[in-house]
Amino acid sequence: MTTAKSSLVSFWQDGKMLSCRGWFISILAYWVNLNLILIFLLSIGFFGHTGCNLEKTEKIAQIEAAAKIDPEIILENEKINWKQAKNAKYSKYKVAFPEDGMIHAKGLFPLGNKSVRVNILEINTKLNPYLEIKPQTASDKKLNSRIKIHNIVSKTNAIAAVNGGYFKPQTGVPLGALVIDGEIITGPIYNRAAISINNDGSYSTGKSDIKFNLKNKKINIKIDNINQPRTLSTHSIIYTEKWGNTAPKPPKYGANAIISNGKITGVYIDPIQIPNKGYILSAPMKVIEKIKKERNLKLETIYPEYFKNSKHIISGGPFLIKNGEIYVDAKEEKLTNIVGRNPRTLIGYTKDSELILAIVDGRENKSVGMSLYEAAKFMQKLGCINAINLDGGSSSVMYLKGEITNKPAVSGGIPLSGIVSVNLNSPIASVDKNLSEM
Repeated sequence: MTTAKSSLVSFWQDGKMLSCRGWFISILAYWVNLNLILIFLLSIGFFGHTGCNLEKTEKIAQIEAAAKIDPEIILENEKINWKQAKNAKYSKYKVAFPEDGMIHAKGLFPLGNKSVRVNILEINTKLNPYLEIKPQTASDKKLNSRIKIHNIVSKTNAIAAVNGGYFKPQTGVPLGALVIDGEIITGPIYNRAAISINNDGSYSTGKSDIKFNLKNKKINIKIDNINQPRTLSTHSIIYTEKWGNTAPKPPKYGANAIISNGKITGVYIDPIQIPNKGYILSAPMKVIEKIKKERNLKLETIYPEYFKNSKHIISGGPFLIKNGEIYVDAKEEKLTNIVGRNPRTLIGYTKDSELILAIVDGRENKSVGMSLYEAAKFMQKLGCINAINLDGGSSSVMYLKGEITNKPAVSGGIPLSGIVSVNLNSPIASVDKNLSEM
């Protein structure tokens, strides 16, 4: 009995042990199989997801490739579209494209029962950043100089040009504000309209309300003008090296003071040589006495807000278009003597910052010229949102790649004080310039 019981217990215990081991093995096998299944499923999911990702990546790459078209191709398409637009705009004219971003249109413009010959240059410096518009003077050494337009462009390598602002016929000195590369060449007269070529490639127009002061920490003297002929004996005028070698005779009861290194180094009542890197103050004696013992004198130039960003400024007058509207203020700018039909030189710009230079022939049966109001309507029709009148009459002339394109009164045009030029800068030169500025 005891033996049988012990055997039964042993058997039961062995059976229990075998049962536990079986269960453990079963559970272990189940767990392993489950993980294998999970790994298999995850593998399918991973590779399937990877496949989707690869397919998605390829599609994204295709989209990005389509979006990232070569900039040169985009630019070429813009040039093609621009040419098509200009061909449509000037469909009634004979047109040529002398350079990328530049169109020359020539033809007759109807004016009542008359017509006028017009030459138009439209320039887009965004399409061609190597095009540069800037004023140029007849001489780099003295302002009292006049030469013909083809002589000026030959020394500046301009590919196109029109005559610039007003000048004194007897001497060639520019009459009105002229700034070249940020340097004041001449100051304004009668607060006439001017156009600015700005540092960022944009354009601005406004009255040439530029002011000057001679000052240090203790004193501030108003300067009436720079490098301009004297109109009043009470005016204080600065003459720089741009004027020439010698400053003019001072006013009655006045003198010429040499200012060098920020102080007066001599006072004379006769014409006097302008010092190197200095200037002459031609003023009433009472003004000179105020600053005779001063030191650290500096010439301050104050631009109106609309010319704060200017690189070049050229004045003419009067206004033709202001903020999209015809605005001719000839009386205010003391230019009532030129309101009738005359040859014209016009300058303006569109809302897309494209510069327009136009020449109108006149004073002949086949081309009667334009009045200021007619010139304003003409520039408005060309799309200008702002435009001014430059010097006209016998001065009006356009040069393009070796040829005079209009018919000025004098063959080749009369000798000029200055021009508005279009230069084509070399891409290599531009790169070299940029590297040198780094």
